[in-house]
Amino acid sequence: MALFWVIVVAWFLYDRQGNIYWLMLSDTDDNMRLMQVRAWLAGQGWYDLRQYRLDPALGGFDIHWSRLVDLPIAALILAFKPFVGTATAEKWACGIAPLLPLSVAMLGLSLAVRRLVAPWAWPVALVVLMGCTSTMSMYAPMRIDHHGWQLAFLALTVAGLADPKRARGGAVVGLSSAASLTIGLELLPYCAMAGAIIALRWIWDREDVRRMQVYGLTLGGGSALGFALFASNANQVLRCDALTPVWLSVMVTAGALLFALSLINPANRWLRLALAALAGAIIVAGFTLCFPQCLGRPEQVSDELANTWLNNVREARPIYKHAFKTAFPMAVLPVIGVLGALFATWRARRSEALVGWAAVALFTAFASAMLLWQVRAAPAAQLLAVPGSVALLVVAVPWFLSIREPFARWIGAGPARILGMLIRVFGTVGAFLLLSGLWAGLVVPLFSGGNAAKPGKPAPPDKVTAANNACARMSNLRILNDIPAATLFTHVDMGPRLITVTHHSGIAGPYHRNGRAILDVHHAFTWATPNFRPIAAAHKAQYLLICPNMSETTLYRARGPNGFYAQLVKGEVPNWLEPVPLRPAPGGKPLPFQLWKIRYDLPEVAASQKPAK
Repeated sequence: MALFWVIVVAWFLYDRQGNIYWLMLSDTDDNMRLMQVRAWLAGQGWYDLRQYRLDPALGGFDIHWSRLVDLPIAALILAFKPFVGTATAEKWACGIAPLLPLSVAMLGLSLAVRRLVAPWAWPVALVVLMGCTSTMSMYAPMRIDHHGWQLAFLALTVAGLADPKRARGGAVVGLSSAASLTIGLELLPYCAMAGAIIALRWIWDREDVRRMQVYGLTLGGGSALGFALFASNANQVLRCDALTPVWLSVMVTAGALLFALSLINPANRWLRLALAALAGAIIVAGFTLCFPQCLGRPEQVSDELANTWLNNVREARPIYKHAFKTAFPMAVLPVIGVLGALFATWRARRSEALVGWAAVALFTAFASAMLLWQVRAAPAAQLLAVPGSVALLVVAVPWFLSIREPFARWIGAGPARILGMLIRVFGTVGAFLLLSGLWAGLVVPLFSGGNAAKPGKPAPPDKVTAANNACARMSNLRILNDIPAATLFTHVDMGPRLITVTHHSGIAGPYHRNGRAILDVHHAFTWATPNFRPIAAAHKAQYLLICPNMSETTLYRARGPNGFYAQLVKGEVPNWLEPVPLRPAPGGKPLPFQLWKIRYDLPEVAASQKPAK
């Protein structure tokens, strides 16, 4: 498995070396993660996760993450820095760091498949994982945000659920859930489902009490340790969006109740069910009474911010609200995984693997159903589909499993057994590769809407994609360093990239604790022109930077067709915006963005009073 991982790492680093060289952190969260690591290495406090370069006039704003994921990135930077310098060390740290949790994910899936399918089937699981495009995108170089680590802990959770050794399995699930929650609450539903499955196993089989007992202790203790070591100063209060005292109390209470049930451990199955239901009711009632503010959205944003921004995040929409060509490739592997897990559960109905397969089938079905809530569940759904897909693949090629018999008569039973094992492994892997090739070469283009480019002539990107890429390009943004460091009023999604690449500060980033600044940016661009300067002045912005045709700007024009931004791109520039000349982009191309200095000393001049051009 380690050799397989090394090969994947080598390929990824070779294939993405351009991204590493240009520090192409395309996602806002990846840029913010690097800024969080930089601030810590520069002396910012361990528990201080405030980003002071976004909205500096108001003291910055808090990020609801923890420093757990910062550790490997910072360690790689410090390891490379003496040899290649800080800038190059950051690039290679961002390239290598996402590949570290990939090894953990491979380990979890390999263990699960060894325990559930067959000892020889784990290489098939790794090959299937390579076909999980949504999952593997979280491990690509430069994807340094926390999702890869949470998926890795989810894979360990599957291995723990499938572990025949009860105490070890319970410890793995409890510690994996605690680590995932310490990082963030994105996988809280999966952690809750894993705990429910462990409780159901105990209800069904009284002998499984040791698994639940150890799980309860490690969940509560691990969550408490994670809170003590990694909870930021801002997370010490009763917030609902991170491992704060709110969710810490829930995890500790749940762990304590499960441990108490394990001590009682009644012989009657119905009594165990009643006690488990009572424990669940206590947790729900306590949460409702103690933390009523958390019964709604965990972000606790205003209705205006939700309607303006949060509800419109594409990955937060259910899968049925996406185009078929987008939704179908996401959902096909989870569906196969659910069918495979259910089939494997049926086949194991008279074996010891029944309970393990039933747990994994339930977990896989739950993850797939989460796609009906948000498509951001696709990486987890594909990851959890691996064991079921492997089980289905192994059965789908039954003639490979019986081909040993004719050879046994010719070459003897011993060599035939070895030959049969090799045929099973390579035949199954080959069948999967063949199916993957057919899928990629035939099915995907069939549903691509006819937009595929002709050979040798790549399809030109649309204006929005081109603007998004050009305005995030390091070579373009660094030209802004020609002017002294200042606070630039720019788009919300451009803020994290701006502060990562340049020495300037921004106003907002796409983070819900930054709600006031997000609304101010949207108001400034969508409201009438005279409203812009007072909003910019409140944040002490000195310059205005826009990226025409960037995806966020399409919202400005849709919501404010006569607003400030819509007038600006039409050429209606107010008299108090002074153009700032900048040198052209590399190669002599014009820069993709526009920059003005905001003049607060000039009076507003109505359009009717402006001299004719």
